[in-house]
Amino acid sequence: MEPQATHQLLNRVTQQLKPASADSTTPAGDNTASKQPSVEQKEAINQIFELFRFNYHNQFLKAFPDHDTLIMAKRLWSRLLVDYRGDVIMRAAEKAVKESGWLPNVHEVVARCDIADVLGLPDPHRAYMEACRAPSPKQEYRWSHPAVYYAGRASDWFFLANNIEEVAYPVFKRNYEILLRRLQNGEDIQMEIAPALPEQIERPLPREQQQQRLQQLKSLL
Repeated sequence: MEPQATHQLLNRVTQQLKPASADSTTPAGDNTASKQPSVEQKEAINQIFELFRFNYHNQFLKAFPDHDTLIMAKRLWSRLLVDYRGDVIMRAAEKAVKESGWLPNVHEVVARCDIADVLGLPDPHRAYMEACRAPSPKQEYRWSHPAVYYAGRASDWFFLANNIEEVAYPVFKRNYEILLRRLQNGEDIQMEIAPALPEQIERPLPREQQQQRLQQLKSLL
């Protein structure tokens, strides 16, 4: 391919994908450039483009007028969506199609890759409220999903019950999102979650208060 033609091709693909580079919701701290898409993810990308071709025929042909443009776009989408499982990507694309009369760009698909929503789980705040309101014994409560219970357990039931939302919710949200990632990756959500490093070291409670707190914890289980 001639250099000028290559430059024009890159410009076309970049224009179609431009919103994604400025405001992607891909999890912070992940180096997507070092990851390679799996076979499942590549198949999902191919299915997405076929879905778009069928639903946005004229817009699709305008955005991807030739084979080289289409291949380059698929490669870029694969890199930008590498943090999400194939079925999550596919459902996010289907959701984008249902909600838009215009050809979605990769940014709009990434924005819909909400793992909790795709997997049918409550969002973090709804899960937090469920964990706080669930009666004891916690193990016998009919949870909307086991991940809510394990996130509450990892956060410490006593801690959730005795702290305001401003303090307790960030802890629960962190643990819940860890479990969502495990679900996404097909991992065991029953494994213990390592506690976050404290911002400051607290002094141990006196022995009497420790025993009292232990009794309170037992009543919550």
